[in-house]
Amino acid sequence: MSAPPAQAAGLLRRYLAWSLDMLVPALAALALCGGRIARAATDAARALDALARALAEAMIDLLARGATPLDLARDWLQDPASREATAALSQAITTIAVLPAALTALLALAWFAGFEASPRQATPGKQALGLRVADARGAPIGLARAALRHLAGTLSWLSLNLGHLLAALPPRHQALHDRIAGTRVLQDPASPARLPAWSIAWLGLQVVLSLAAGACLFLAAHQAVERAFNALL
Repeated sequence: MSAPPAQAAGLLRRYLAWSLDMLVPALAALALCGGRIARAATDAARALDALARALAEAMIDLLARGATPLDLARDWLQDPASREATAALSQAITTIAVLPAALTALLALAWFAGFEASPRQATPGKQALGLRVADARGAPIGLARAALRHLAGTLSWLSLNLGHLLAALPPRHQALHDRIAGTRVLQDPASPARLPAWSIAWLGLQVVLSLAAGACLFLAAHQAVERAFNALL
């Protein structure tokens, strides 16, 4: 008996495979840029403190003069200290985000295109979840098409992920970048239809880490404002 044909992969399984694969280029980029990121984080903390202090001074002045909130906003935006702190914070955030992101993108291009053009037709993350990338007839793709597929993925991101959501539409389940490159992501018929428990745990960990990161940013801003008012009062 012949093996059953491979079916188009579901959107969640595809995302889990992608998130596993992105760990490698992202961690490599962070390791290469670690020193610059640490220095920029220190600069960002100082700039945030300066910005919070300027805001606190403006609010105290507002209460003393009986000015309106509009006066507060105008004075704060025109204040040289506020503008300097804003510029410093913007520069620090750019250093933290842009260089690692650009390096991650380059490493990811090599990672995804190289593995998907290989005889396995899949990155390690896709292999772990029983996926492979093929052309419209199910045949392997070459390096040029694999690179085109990855680069076209930028459009899927720029479309606010609508390009990725196209992968949820039957019958072919092709994301925007798959349609551009003429590729499909197929699930191995031998792999279980249900997602493995470890992949669900990995998804839960991502949610927890995202919430923790948001909480840390909020706490850092709150503490900066609190330090500013404590220094002035």
